[in-house]
Parts: sequence; structure tokens; C-alpha cells
Amino acid sequence: MDKYNTRATIEATPFFDTFVTTTKDGKKKLGIRFYRWASVISIHLLFFLSYYIDLQMLEGTLSGSRFLGFHLIDPFMTFQVFAAHHQMPINLLIGTITIVVVYLLIGGRAYCSWVCPYTIIGEIGEKIHRKLAKANIIKSYEFDHRIKYIFWSIFLALAFISGYLIFEIFNIVGIISRAIIYGWSVALSLVLAVFLVEVFFSQRAWCRYVCPIGTTYGFIGWPSATKVVWDDSCDHCRVCIDVCIVPHVLEIVKKNADTQGKSELAIISGDCTLCGRCIEVCHQDALRYDTKLKKLI
Repeated sequence: MDKYNTRATIEATPFFDTFVTTTKDGKKKLGIRFYRWASVISIHLLFFLSYYIDLQMLEGTLSGSRFLGFHLIDPFMTFQVFAAHHQMPINLLIGTITIVVVYLLIGGRAYCSWVCPYTIIGEIGEKIHRKLAKANIIKSYEFDHRIKYIFWSIFLALAFISGYLIFEIFNIVGIISRAIIYGWSVALSLVLAVFLVEVFFSQRAWCRYVCPIGTTYGFIGWPSATKVVWDDSCDHCRVCIDVCIVPHVLEIVKKNADTQGKSELAIISGDCTLCGRCIEVCHQDALRYDTKLKKLI
């Protein structure tokens, strides 16, 4: 992908070209998407090997695991357990605190782009969806991104009322994670159903509007140390908005946006997944990763 000489929108860029990027001096290097996919695949390979050859490095699934003996628990799973059973086992609490601390450092919804296995499937579906929409074969529907808070509340309420973790029936992240580690199950048909909805109806609908796991990591993302930072070299072409999974977080790049008189601003919204797609397409290099951790070094 050559962002300096082409308008690198989703439609204009061949899918596999996005794994390699061209620098200003014409050299090619591996792109952020390559490293994101490598991260997702590597994490699940460790899960797989720990189960099948007793590697004992990363055991369990994304919902609850142990890394080198340290408990790691998905925060939304903890909320569900507390809502359903009204108690908090100590291992659950320790694992959740560990995860929260990690994502406070690296960015809350970085989980969605760098860990969640559905991100790979979702990006493939997104490419197909945009191609069909451009050819006027389908119509693309968008909704208010705040609907995700309604789903988040509903799934917790169901756990509280029923005493069961109802969301886990529909949790396509958990379904994929378990399928990779333990083998195929009929539950994968639900993953296919979500994929088809995203291809033919609404782009990235699960991640944008439904998934309470991503919503929970979004709460962590607001105060997290790692952000995407914008500067005023931006020419407001809005290509970054075109490729963003959660485009409402990039209002700052619009012409006449309120920049508070500053030449640099962090994308503070917890909804940002730090996927780096905006960085990869910005021909002005007006977007970059930054972290407050540098001040501690």
C-alpha cells in the first residue's frame, strides 16, 4: 500500500496490499495490519499448543486463561459472574485486575484489534461488504454507535435475572476461541450468521454495535496511557475516517473541527481500537501512536 501516491481507501486498495506499506522514500516494509494479524494468530497458536502439547504457556481461552501461571480474566466475564452469582472469587478478581492494568497501559480496545480472533473475519467481511455496496448490489446500514451500551446492559441484566451467563451463548469471540483450541462445534454457525449480516447488511455490526466485551474494554480505553495522536499537518482528506472501524472517534480530522487551539490532540475516545488503519493511510503522517509511558522512562 502506497499512501503517499494513492488514495488508500478500503475500495481503492487491494486487500493483501494492506499487509505491506511503502515509505516516503519508496521502500517497502511490513504494515501494521500484518503485525496485528500476526499478534492474533500467535496468541491463539499459544492457546492451541498449550492445550495439545501441554506447553503450559497460555492456557484456557480468551474468557479466562493463565499466562505463565498468572490468571487473566476478561472483565466482562467478571461482570457477568458477579451479576449472575453475586460473588467474586479471588482468582477472578486477581485475573481481572491484571488485565485491566495491562490494557490501561497498552490501550483499552487494543484487545479488539490485536487479540480478538473475530477481527480477522470481520476485516474480510468488511472488504466484501464495501465491494458489494460500491457495485450497488447491497445497501449499507449504519446505526448510532451508542446502541452498544444498551446491549451491554441487557446482557448483564439477563445474567442477573437468570443466574446464568446468557451472553456466552451468543459470544462469537468465545465460540471462535474455543473452536481454535478444542475443535469445531455447531456454535460456529452463529459466527457465520454474524459474518453474513456484516457482509450483506451492516459493516462491522458486531464490533460497532453489539459486542459487550469491546464495550467493556472501551471503558478502560478512556483513561489508558496509549493513544492515537493527531496533529495539524492534517489536510482533512478524511481517508482515515473511511477506513476506521469506529469512525466517530475521528471527528477531529474534519475541517473546522474544534481543536481547542492546539496543534496536537490525542484521540481520547475509549472506542478507538488502536488498529492503526488511520495511521497507515494518512499521506500527511498526521496520525501516530503515542504513550504517556515515555514520561516514566
